[in-house]
Amino acid sequence: MSAAERDPITCHVLDTTTGRPAANISVKLSCLSIPEMVFVCETNSDGRIANWRNEQGADQNAGSFVEQHGGVPSTLKYMINYYGQAEGPLPSPAGCSAWKLEFDTGAYYGPANVFFPKVELTFLVKEGEHFHVPLLLGPYSFTTYRGS
Repeated sequence: MSAAERDPITCHVLDTTTGRPAANISVKLSCLSIPEMVFVCETNSDGRIANWRNEQGADQNAGSFVEQHGGVPSTLKYMINYYGQAEGPLPSPAGCSAWKLEFDTGAYYGPANVFFPKVELTFLVKEGEHFHVPLLLGPYSFTTYRGS
């Protein structure tokens, strides 16, 4: 995979208390139709996640479902397409699937220093589009929007 290639769902975290990117936040990504399939990553020094990992196989390597679909990017695209055609757990337009990002904000700020130890964002993803989810984060508040 080239350095410029990114997964169809990405995120970015900015720490509003410092005005800087929030590095090293653990984040989980899952499709609500198959919540046991989890993708993980930590934000980089720029607060971004462009590529996810799946560690559900042996020795924390990609699981067989991910391997059968040609790796994480292909698996995410397959899941967006497949679950966009099926009836999901949330009412959604045809061609959309419901996804969740879970940010471990308690570990980032310290569990005694936050009101939201985990921030969970649920959103709809439409096949064929790239979805970027920025999170503006403070110890007692957060906001998000659909990025580009």
